[in-house]
Amino acid sequence: MGSEETGIPPSGNGSKGKEGEITKTRIMLVDDEPDINAALRVVLSRAGFSVDTFEDPSYALEMLKPRMYDLVILDLKMPKMDGFELYQEIKKIDKDTKICFLTASELFFEKLREKKFATLDKNLFIRKPIPNADLLKKINTILNRDPPAIM
Repeated sequence: MGSEETGIPPSGNGSKGKEGEITKTRIMLVDDEPDINAALRVVLSRAGFSVDTFEDPSYALEMLKPRMYDLVILDLKMPKMDGFELYQEIKKIDKDTKICFLTASELFFEKLREKKFATLDKNLFIRKPIPNADLLKKINTILNRDPPAIM
């Protein structure tokens, strides 16, 4: 992760709050590494996003409600439940939520993607580490496109 400020505002539509006002774009981040969660929370919060982080995928799933988040960012390699398994469970709760994946292991990512999710757009994968400006550009691109049609 780079430490540069980007000044790139989130371009997602945000969520409708009470009385129809637009609220901050909400992101759920699930990564079993506390340092990654902390660093990404700072970067995304400074860019204007509202971020909830979870280290335990099962707990994140318990807390998820339909239309609660504009984007969910999942680490691929986690104990108990990998990012693809969590993706499938999230889609059962909220089929419209946009989801992208973090990965530090290109080999792990390719094996799983080809085996389970060959049609999933490669642009929904974010390679760790990533410079802050690149991360924000990718997230804004994902927020502005329709969620992938996979099940």
